[in-house]
Amino acid sequence: MAGFLFLAEKREAHSNIMSIEKIVEQALQDGYLTPVMETEVGRICDTASELSIEEYMALDRLMGALLTGEVVAVPRKQFINVMEELVLTEAIARVAEIEATSDRVLDVGDIAAYALNRLPPLYATTEEGAKYQRQRANEELHELITQQVGNAISRNLDRPNFGSERQAIGKSSGGDVLKQVSSLLQVYAPSFEPKSPSNSFE
Repeated sequence: MAGFLFLAEKREAHSNIMSIEKIVEQALQDGYLTPVMETEVGRICDTASELSIEEYMALDRLMGALLTGEVVAVPRKQFINVMEELVLTEAIARVAEIEATSDRVLDVGDIAAYALNRLPPLYATTEEGAKYQRQRANEELHELITQQVGNAISRNLDRPNFGSERQAIGKSSGGDVLKQVSSLLQVYAPSFEPKSPSNSFE
């Protein structure tokens, strides 16, 4: 299984130079159509002025294989790590305070990544599950989150100041912290969509 995942990741890394025919051939060989492969087929179809007969035939083969189950479409990520949301909220608030009272410009992404690598993940597949994980984190992990974000900020402050090369949080738009958290979460979990509470998973 590990070998298959390694090969799949290696193939996906080069999918941007693959043709529709090659992608379909790979999907038929592996029995799986990954999200990256699906996205690349869509990109080619959207950008090409006109598909060739070979490309249409390949797409027809893929559709047939998906309908018969010969090829299985791997679903996109349907979960979210609530810890990312909590760490980003804490990091943005702390960074905003520092940047408002100094000329330092900190990298929120670096700070969040450093802290997340030292904190346990809190995954959820529904909004109900996410609420449970947030409550759990606030009760049991708030101090640890604050500590790790603080450590990450201290580490970031020890780096050279890049000044105008980076943009300070909130200084250009004046937007509130929640909007900035929402924008950053789109990068971390773009496919997360709340499901009905009846199917929650914590």
